[in-house]
Amino acid sequence: MTSLFTRSQQVAALDPRLGGLMASLGLSNLRALIKAIRACKTYAEERALIQKESAAIRTSFKDEDPLLRHNNIAKLLYIHMLGYPAHFGQIECLKLVATPRFTDKRLGYLGVMLLLDENTNVLMLVTNGLKNDMNHSNMYVVGLALATFGNIASEEMSRDLSNEIERLMGSSNTYIRRKAAICAMRIVKKVPDLLENFTSKARSLLNDKNHGVLLCAVTLAIQICQDEEAKEEFRSTVPLLVRQLKSLVSTGYSPEHDVSGITDPFLQVKILRLLRILGKGNAAASEAMNDILAQVATNTEASKNVGNAILYETVLTVLEIEAESGLRVMAINILGKFLSNRDNNIRYVALNTLNKVVAMDTNAVQRHRNIILDCLRDGDISIRRRSLELTYALINEANVRVLTRELLAFLEVSDNEFKLGLTTQISLAAEKFAPNRRWHIDTVLRVLKLAGNYVREEILSAFLRLICHTPELQAYTVQRLYSALHEDFSQEGLTMGAVWTIGEFGELLTQGASLEDEELVRDLKPSNVVDLITSLLDSPYANSQTRQWVLTALAKLAVRYSYDGSQVTKIHQILTRYETSVDMELQQRSVEFEALLKRQDIREGVLEAMPPPEIKTTMVGTVSEKRAVGSTRTDKDALLDLMGDEMPAGNNGNAVGSASNGSRAGGAPQSTQDLLADIFGGGDSSGMAAAATSSGPSGTGAAGASSKASVNDILGLFGNTSSSSSSTAGPSSASNGLAGLDGLGSPTGAANNSDSLAGLDIFGGGSAAASTPTSAPAPAPAKPTPSPASTSYTAYDAKGLKITFTPKVSPARPDVVNILAEFTSSTDVEGVTLQAAVPKSQKLQMLAASNSTVLPGKTETQQMRVMAPSGTQIRLRLRIGFTVAGAQVQEQVDFAGFPAGMH
Repeated sequence: MTSLFTRSQQVAALDPRLGGLMASLGLSNLRALIKAIRACKTYAEERALIQKESAAIRTSFKDEDPLLRHNNIAKLLYIHMLGYPAHFGQIECLKLVATPRFTDKRLGYLGVMLLLDENTNVLMLVTNGLKNDMNHSNMYVVGLALATFGNIASEEMSRDLSNEIERLMGSSNTYIRRKAAICAMRIVKKVPDLLENFTSKARSLLNDKNHGVLLCAVTLAIQICQDEEAKEEFRSTVPLLVRQLKSLVSTGYSPEHDVSGITDPFLQVKILRLLRILGKGNAAASEAMNDILAQVATNTEASKNVGNAILYETVLTVLEIEAESGLRVMAINILGKFLSNRDNNIRYVALNTLNKVVAMDTNAVQRHRNIILDCLRDGDISIRRRSLELTYALINEANVRVLTRELLAFLEVSDNEFKLGLTTQISLAAEKFAPNRRWHIDTVLRVLKLAGNYVREEILSAFLRLICHTPELQAYTVQRLYSALHEDFSQEGLTMGAVWTIGEFGELLTQGASLEDEELVRDLKPSNVVDLITSLLDSPYANSQTRQWVLTALAKLAVRYSYDGSQVTKIHQILTRYETSVDMELQQRSVEFEALLKRQDIREGVLEAMPPPEIKTTMVGTVSEKRAVGSTRTDKDALLDLMGDEMPAGNNGNAVGSASNGSRAGGAPQSTQDLLADIFGGGDSSGMAAAATSSGPSGTGAAGASSKASVNDILGLFGNTSSSSSSTAGPSSASNGLAGLDGLGSPTGAANNSDSLAGLDIFGGGSAAASTPTSAPAPAPAKPTPSPASTSYTAYDAKGLKITFTPKVSPARPDVVNILAEFTSSTDVEGVTLQAAVPKSQKLQMLAASNSTVLPGKTETQQMRVMAPSGTQIRLRLRIGFTVAGAQVQEQVDFAGFPAGMH
């Protein structure tokens, strides 16, 4: 830039009058402009100076003085770099390019690269100048033209100058060949049609002895190999690339290319990257490069960052190609050595890469388990996060105890942002790899005690289902939960789990414990249990939902401890106290429980222990895939994603149902309105029911005046005929529980949960159930089977998939027909989805299918329930989707094959 500073001084010295003219128009040179701008104290002062100088430059441009143009363009480029407009100098830059003087041409090309881009209309005027300069006798002028082309070439310019670039790639000058190869890469990116013009040239440049040319040639080859056909042509160059890499590894000290004791690491990395592309999916090419990769990994020094870069690229290449198992183990061992490096960047890279390859060779990664666990105590939060993810992936049956112990220790000291993911992953690991159920229960109890406020609802739900299905450990578990709750009220997950368990199995607390369990509570009386549960009502940690659960637990304990009159009286007093609560849900529960407890003929049946619900491991097992560590997604969002495949679509009393495993594709809940429009083509011409907004599986109610009647309609499907509770308390009277233990209510409170599937509280004695004491609800079976006398009707038989319906009229409700849909196939059928709708006069509810994949010889089932007036014909409009032999099938059929007088 010194020539730019002094040029105006030289011009002024040649002609004093010209110097005076420059002073009158503006600052004399670039140095003076920089000095003046730096002297400005405010932004307004700087802007005024720039505007004044820009005006002076415009005036000078009008004079067409070639001697001043160079100085003005230099100042204008500086103004442009400060962020001020300088587009008015574009044409002047082109004029400088057209001059024969090299210094003017160099500044002109610099201005073209800064002030123009490939979308500028003026760019077409540059093409001819570039072509002329590419044929110039001076190699440096040719270099200027090539550098400019490589930065701003558009698609049109690439087509126009493609032949020139191809010719220059064969130049005898290494300087020109190197720049031409980079320009060829620009052409390949902009115009893929011209790729084949440069393939042979790029292959010939791979033989070049000059490292700079070879580096550019390898870069060009990497770009060309993005095309699969071109990649096949370059596979023949693998032996050549191997020789080039071997020469770099075995070459001694070379002052020209040495970087920290390693010969040309940049070229080595590029060659390794090209080998990775060529070896992927090709066993022959991979075999040819196995030896050199082992040699690079062995001979490269890892004490400096340059060597680590080459080793890392080698590891990526080994893991990508069809390498031998021993070579893969060596690559993973290199990543293990990276973990002991003091540089956090290298450790992060190693952990990130191990996370990607742990599924490829878990045993090799397991060897570095200890140092991975050490990373959990690293001060860098990114290192801790990557280490956690890797630890999750390493858990198996053999090491579940050790790794879970480490994760629990980390849970005690971890930041809050990690606790949600930790509690989820520990619970998932315990569910999947637990050596026995007692260890499983102890592990989840430990999680609840350490971070109960960060345990997601579906995890707690799975834990409660586990307790129900482990009768031999129920006394042990309820004792442990009682002790933990007695010590700490602050953990919400622990509180909810303990309250539910004590409500269900409270009688076990007063029966003592076995002698080997010394840590368990002894000699408990009903008063101890009731006092502990009652104290939760006044706890500062208790919210509305906790109090709802406590009231239900107290109602159940009144039956469990009916022999202790004082405790029953105390429970009655507590329920009476909440009959005037401002919380509508608490008020309703207390009123209904109080009324229920006075009915001695039915209270024991209604408030008895719930039957063990169905265990759904798939629901919980999906958690880790849906939300990563530290995710900010809400529990409501997680439930919408996680339970969409497990719960039937919310109907809100409308005649539409959907229970496909893929019904929530895209992450957004599909409303019944959209579903009907999808099934019936956007109209209602068939007389089918119009739909309201569907409820999400998290239990948040749909808005609208029909929600009260909708819940009653759904309750009716389960044999519940009374609607007194709904008419008493309005839309919020429905239970806050999902079906059985499938969910634990919305985090926002039970008052929002107006469209629960079964309308039953999680304890089996919720508000809706309490208002209908004549019938105790029973959980719906997962895979119901028809009686031998049942008749099957074919609803669909095409494309290799057959669907039959087996109806069965409910004995308790003649207007309710249970329909078992059975899926069979003659070939593998995947992604099976079944959606259905019925006329407005009928109600439909669907459960989830047992499996979305139907295999030959295996029958999958799905349960539907239709409520229709007696004597009416059941009509179903079905939409069936599935994938067979890679082809997607979407069919819509009408079914009315059931006998008219069936119910």
